[in-house]
Amino acid sequence: MSNVNKVVLAYSGGLDTSVILKWLQDTYQCEVVTFTADIGQGEELEPARAKALQFGIKPEHIFIDDLREEFVRDFVFPMFRCNTIYEGEYLLGTSIARPLIAKRQIEIARQVGADTVSHGATGKGNDQVRFELGYYALEPGIKVISPWREWDLLSRQKLLAYAEAAGIPVDMKHKQGGAPYSMDANLLHISYEGRHLEDPNAEAEESMWRWTVSPEDAPDQAQYLEIEFVKGDPVSIDGQKLTPAALLARLNEIGGRHGIGRLDLVENRYVGMKSRGCYETPGGTILLKAHRAIESITLDREVAHLKDDLMPRYASLIYNGYWWSPERRAMQVLIDHTQQHVNGTVRLKLYKGNVYTVGRDSADTLFDQTIATFDDDGGAYNQADAAGFIKLNALRMRIEAKKGRQ
Repeated sequence: MSNVNKVVLAYSGGLDTSVILKWLQDTYQCEVVTFTADIGQGEELEPARAKALQFGIKPEHIFIDDLREEFVRDFVFPMFRCNTIYEGEYLLGTSIARPLIAKRQIEIARQVGADTVSHGATGKGNDQVRFELGYYALEPGIKVISPWREWDLLSRQKLLAYAEAAGIPVDMKHKQGGAPYSMDANLLHISYEGRHLEDPNAEAEESMWRWTVSPEDAPDQAQYLEIEFVKGDPVSIDGQKLTPAALLARLNEIGGRHGIGRLDLVENRYVGMKSRGCYETPGGTILLKAHRAIESITLDREVAHLKDDLMPRYASLIYNGYWWSPERRAMQVLIDHTQQHVNGTVRLKLYKGNVYTVGRDSADTLFDQTIATFDDDGGAYNQADAAGFIKLNALRMRIEAKKGRQ
């Protein structure tokens, strides 16, 4: 790629993106703007500023943005309104963060007059797709540099040699082979991939998990909590109103203490390969259980079933990087419309890795006890009405049987 004037780099301050920063300067002779997003990864981000300054980045071109509230409010919660799970298990913790990072990167590019953006995703993963689909959806004419698809630093030895030659600090961990896992963290989850986990038959080491205790080591005493929902979004825990980010962080802490939210998954990546990963999503696991519980009494049957039909498609859109697509936005309008009466409280019991629903209540409930009761309903429901309904629904099968097709 030629004629790169100024590039906004998604920059963590770690070894890989520090190498990318210097490589961009060396290869494209361009001005680099760094962008570091705080989405709840729990790491100290200020060292990224010092490293960027070390390589001549102007102070006004170093962006470290706290996006935690926006992340949960505008991305995680809308996704959870659809009870979104990919391939039956994965709560999409990495996938849902990428459209926000891409959005803020494009905003910064416009602000500083950059014509190019860059990221550190490898050419094997899903994130390159998610970032770049976001870039092009939000800024169609933007240029994109993906170093892992261009450079020849495709081994750790070459990467370390380049870093040392460029004066990039390399700590002992990287010299001894790097971290035992490739990890990604935000307020929704933490993921682990690579090394020991590349054998799908190898059990994850207990020492790997960071947010959750082993269910065997969780408290012997169950914990009860109550979550309140307004229009499908959680707003309080045990009567305490919390911001979206604070609420999810609180549920992460509670769930982690009870060993909730561990997942060992082999998923089908967008680029065509199978990949094994382990995930901790304690708060998200609790929220998904609670949201389905409040919907069970507030949603019409066919609306609930329609949402269940749409959910796998919606999950695939997010997993594959289509958050900013017209079809995802259209589906979101429908999903959000279904949530207008999803209000009320859900009581949960947490015990040794499990979440149980033990109660739900809503002023908007569609549950009518006078109809559902097994006792005398006083004429609220005429059981004889079922006979005609059954016969009408059996008609096509009766005709088929008469023709000997059964």
